[in-house]
Formats: sequence, structure tokens, C-alpha cells
Amino acid sequence: MKTKYILLILTAWLTASCSLQEDTEGFSTPGDFYKTKTQCQSAVNSCYIPLKNLYTYKMMIATEGVTEQDTKVAGLAHEAGKACIIVVNKWDAIEKDDKTMNKFTKDVREKLAFMPYAEIMFISAKTGQRLPKLFDMIDFVIANHAMRIETGVVNEIMAEAVALQQPPSDKGKRLKLYYITQVSVKPPTFVIFVNDKQLMHFSYTRYIENKIREAFGFKGTPLRFIIRERKEDK
Repeated sequence: MKTKYILLILTAWLTASCSLQEDTEGFSTPGDFYKTKTQCQSAVNSCYIPLKNLYTYKMMIATEGVTEQDTKVAGLAHEAGKACIIVVNKWDAIEKDDKTMNKFTKDVREKLAFMPYAEIMFISAKTGQRLPKLFDMIDFVIANHAMRIETGVVNEIMAEAVALQQPPSDKGKRLKLYYITQVSVKPPTFVIFVNDKQLMHFSYTRYIENKIREAFGFKGTPLRFIIRERKEDK
């Protein structure tokens, strides 16, 4: 069986009654990566939290929200290029209305704005709520993490994006995008060949990324872009 890797960030929306299982074998450090579905389920069912912080729902909303440690763990996953699912546990333990989930989601998106691609799920290890969907989501983001797009297809997407929004210019010189190709996966990494790297502003790179995501999804995984210069054809 092929080994699958996924980082689950279980956020600290837990009641104080949920205790950490310090003797949970194989899950003793905040940076652990769970290699099988069985390990993931074991971690969830034992209320293991990589962040090692427990807050009541009221305290989190009133004061903490997404904690500094949450942000650091998420940042490590993002910088490492890992596929990511943000899991909110103990969803059964709080009072909810039809707006609660949207409020939680908005708070997560604001605090972890650097990883908008991450999927968010609300579960209960105690009742099993959405656990089957969690494992389906793991398979989904793993597939996206390893997705490869044909060069011709991704160049069509980039050409359409350039036609819709003209590349930036500086001192009379305009950015030209010649070619794009995917060079690796896990995370999907693309090389864009341009006439001048200095003209390829971060915002335009993000624009190209958004167009690629619109076409192919890539939910749950970061994308990497490498900008390289190529001499203009004479």
C-alpha cells in the first residue's frame, strides 16, 4: 500500500473536558505527520492536538481566536509545501445557530490568510460527526498535492489570463510572459519564463495562480512559482 502523508491541523476549539493522551504512541510531538488513515483516526479519537493548547469555546472567541501557536504550526506546514486540512474538533460541544460555522470559518481565514487553499472541516471525535468525510477529504487533498497539468493546457490558461489582465510595466518596459511549465509535484511547482524578473510583481504571480486554481482546483495544497528570465527573440 502506498504511504500517504497529510498534516492535520486540529485547531483548539475544544472544551476543557477533552484531555490530551500523552501516552498516545507515535503522536508525541507537535510536528507529527500521520502516515495512514488509522493513525489519523487514532489521533482524532484520542483528542491529540498538535498545538498542545486547550481552550473553551467562549475563551477562544472572546480573547484568543486562532492562537499564535496555531499560526506558527500552520506557517511551518505552508513553508514546507504540505497539503493541509484545518480540523475543528468538538463541534458537538458548542451551542450553534445557522451562522456559527460561517463565523468560525471567517475567523480562521482571517488569521491564516497566508493559506487560503487549506480546507476547513468541523468534526466531533466523540460522536464521529463528519469523520468519514474527513478521510475522504484527506484522499482529495493528497490527490491535488500530486496533480500534474500538461504543459500545453497550463499555457492556454496563462495566455487567457494575460489577455484578460495586461502584465505590469515599469519605465516603458512591459512584462512579457513567454512560457509556463510544471516541473514538480508535492507541492505542484511551476516555472514561468519572462523577459524581466523584476517586472513580475508578486500580485501578478498571485493573479496567475488564482487563474490556475480556478481551472484545476488544487484545493488543500500550496502552489509554488519560480520566475526565470529568457532572452527575447530577435
